[in-house]
Amino acid sequence: MPPVAPVRRTAARLAALLVATLTLGVATVPASPASAAPRTALLAAAPGDDEGGTPELRAQLDAASKGWLEAKAALNQSVNRQKQLNDQLKTVGVELAARDAKVGEIAGVAYRAGRLGTAAALLDSSSPAGFMDRAATLEQVAAHEDRTVRDLIATRDEATRTRAALDAEIREQRKQVAVMGKRKEQAERALEVANDRASRSSSGGGGGVQGTSNKNAKPAPRNSDGSWPAESCSVNDPTPANGCITPRTLHALQQAKAAGFTRYVSCHRPSGSGEHPKGRACDFAAQKNGFGGVATGGDRTYGNNLAAYFVRNADPLAVLYVIWFKQIWLPSSGWKAYSGGNGDPSSDHTNHVHLSVY
Repeated sequence: MPPVAPVRRTAARLAALLVATLTLGVATVPASPASAAPRTALLAAAPGDDEGGTPELRAQLDAASKGWLEAKAALNQSVNRQKQLNDQLKTVGVELAARDAKVGEIAGVAYRAGRLGTAAALLDSSSPAGFMDRAATLEQVAAHEDRTVRDLIATRDEATRTRAALDAEIREQRKQVAVMGKRKEQAERALEVANDRASRSSSGGGGGVQGTSNKNAKPAPRNSDGSWPAESCSVNDPTPANGCITPRTLHALQQAKAAGFTRYVSCHRPSGSGEHPKGRACDFAAQKNGFGGVATGGDRTYGNNLAAYFVRNADPLAVLYVIWFKQIWLPSSGWKAYSGGNGDPSSDHTNHVHLSVY
């Protein structure tokens, strides 16, 4: 039978070696900005693909919101063109009235006095010099009358073209309004299916987030026609998530911080089917030190105010949708029930506000 003491000494050495290895492994883990938030809380908030719903649902919501925003931009552009055409038509109308009166005056004089024949006017001259003066005068009068008539015709043609362009803009606006209506229906149908055909809340109400944020965000850059330029995941993510985000996402993040929403934020995620891997989404923790359980009290008020801030500034920040406390806000439909999660605070969005931008 082997001695007991050597066995015990061997076990003790193995135990010491194991403790040292574990201690060394922990000690060599580099610190990161994410260490400000509890590790268990962060893991609970980011299990991988935690945006709630399904990839198909998010794809439909993404397409519906993008289509609605694009139609809205086209509608706004058309409305602006219509205003310009209306102003132009008023100016043309004033010019048309003046030129019409001028032509009427010429016609009236010709009717009352009779048009001065060229031969009679020339023969009435008493000298060669007078003959030349009369000839020059006749040429000037004829040129003036001809120019006045041509200007009148040109102005009438311009008015006709402007009215036609105005009619085209009205048709364009009706088309864009129809597109926006279809996109709204698309989003609502997708949510209805995702929520097991539960009754939908009314647009903009029915439990929608109430907030007190009155801050105005600085608008993100647009194209000259009012549309949003295409962007890729091309700038560094300044949050502890690292990775990349789009310039518009960075702009929204900076504007939220400038408005006073400075708690923990995580944006980029290397995997998953949502907006995070594309650099177009950020999760804003409701609690001070990171993600955790269901937000209550002041933490829930913070989330309410933040969600209200994004809704208030949806147009300047190119917001696709906001998710908070089992609800989703869409630019086409307002607040709707969103119960596609897994029952945990992260996928139910009861511990953070999710923001997706165009």
